[in-house]
Amino acid sequence: MILKERVIENRIMGDPIQMLYKMVISGQAAQTATPGQFVHLQVADSNEPLLRRPLSIAGIDKNTEEVTIYYKVIGKGTELLTRIKENEYISVLGPLGTGFTVPDSGELLLVAGGIGIFPLLSLIQAVDKEKVKLKLLWGGENKQFIESAGLIDIEKMGVNLDMSTLDGSLGTKGLVTDLLESYLGDNTDTIAKPKDNGKQNLRVATCGPKGMLQAVTKICLGHNVPVEVSLEERMACGIGACLGCVCTVKDLEGNLKRKRVCKEGPVMDGKEVVWDE
Repeated sequence: MILKERVIENRIMGDPIQMLYKMVISGQAAQTATPGQFVHLQVADSNEPLLRRPLSIAGIDKNTEEVTIYYKVIGKGTELLTRIKENEYISVLGPLGTGFTVPDSGELLLVAGGIGIFPLLSLIQAVDKEKVKLKLLWGGENKQFIESAGLIDIEKMGVNLDMSTLDGSLGTKGLVTDLLESYLGDNTDTIAKPKDNGKQNLRVATCGPKGMLQAVTKICLGHNVPVEVSLEERMACGIGACLGCVCTVKDLEGNLKRKRVCKEGPVMDGKEVVWDE
């Protein structure tokens, strides 16, 4: 569905060098949006650029009918987005795609790399904190990036946070996958044992660069922990018609298939994804 949404907010976050922006749109999209989905935005009134830009949904407020999006300026399309002013209207296709599973018990471990934190925010928001234990492992390049994201106080959302930075300027020095290895290793006796109701004690949801997603999946499967990954691919139509964003997956019998990241994804079961293609 193509919607006309009003832009409530569109501003730069923190250090201008990081070029991180927050946009809040108001309208019908919030009514059907779920964690892990995305919206396809038309960045200008003209046909240049022709293609819309897919951006993950970071926040959903059905009461105020607001959807929050974060984006990093990396090209002409996202630069044009920064020019949209408050109270202007933007063409929105969506919400689109298949999102995260929202657990109703056990523990949910979130693993975020860089701006991969933003799609996970809507999942944090949706989880019932009284029934599900939330843990977030977040890795970034440095302290400046983490602070620019404006999420230093993210623990107020009811999630326990451990951070890592490549230069050690904030949190543990190293990769977020190092934190994951350590966390799963310290809890190996309990995390993979099913509860009395047959459900897994722990699930992992992750978003970040492809190499990180592959590493997270390998680590989780090595500990018998189910993992959902939010994939990123270049998209044209956003609705599965053009087949421009397909990835290879493997079913339970080992047969290779092609799935559309914009339709069957962006969130998929990590064990199904064929990473080395």
